[in-house]
Amino acid sequence: MSLLTRPLVERLPLRGRMSTMMQRRAELVQGTLDMLILRTLLFGAAHGHRIAKHISRTTEDVLQVEHGSLYPALHRMERKGWIVSKWETPDGGKRELKFYRLTEAGRRQLVREESRWRQVARAIARVMRPVRGERA
Repeated sequence: MSLLTRPLVERLPLRGRMSTMMQRRAELVQGTLDMLILRTLLFGAAHGHRIAKHISRTTEDVLQVEHGSLYPALHRMERKGWIVSKWETPDGGKRELKFYRLTEAGRRQLVREESRWRQVARAIARVMRPVRGERA
């Protein structure tokens, strides 16, 4: 099961204050979800269900973002000014859906998140594929 499938509180059931390491882990997971949402919205406005389906589909169902993680992330990102939302009725639709759009600040944040992700991925790759002759 992916770390993105459950709300952060369920993944890190701690009493009291989180250790610095746990806070960094939480930020990494949260930042990864933010990056995936921002990247999805780079292609255009989408409602929450469409965002979750896009992430699931493009990762071949490896990552499945549950509502308990998605909507708090969307609300947090909206408060930070990275996205904006508007209630709209899609063509031929019978009910309004809340569509989220990327802002300029969100585009800049996506660049930062992608850079950080590449740095983490390179670090993990170095551990998984050590230089020839290097011992663990």
